[in-house]
Amino acid sequence: MEETKLLERITVDPKIFGGKPIIRGRRLAVEHVLGMLAAGDSVENVLAGHAWLERDDVLACLAYA
Repeated sequence: MEETKLLERITVDPKIFGGKPIIRGRRLAVEHVLGMLAAGDSVENVLAGHAWLERDDVLACLAYA
């Protein structure tokens, strides 16, 4: 998926996490996903911890960073 399409998955809602970037309007901040990856979690581990999360959501977080 091209980067512009991936970035459409990242949204900002002032009512959720004080307006921090989140994934598809859900209560999971981009910074949390990036933090998990930075701590050594694999993409598969991140996906396993959030049933609704898709691989492209994780890629969108990386593109956003």
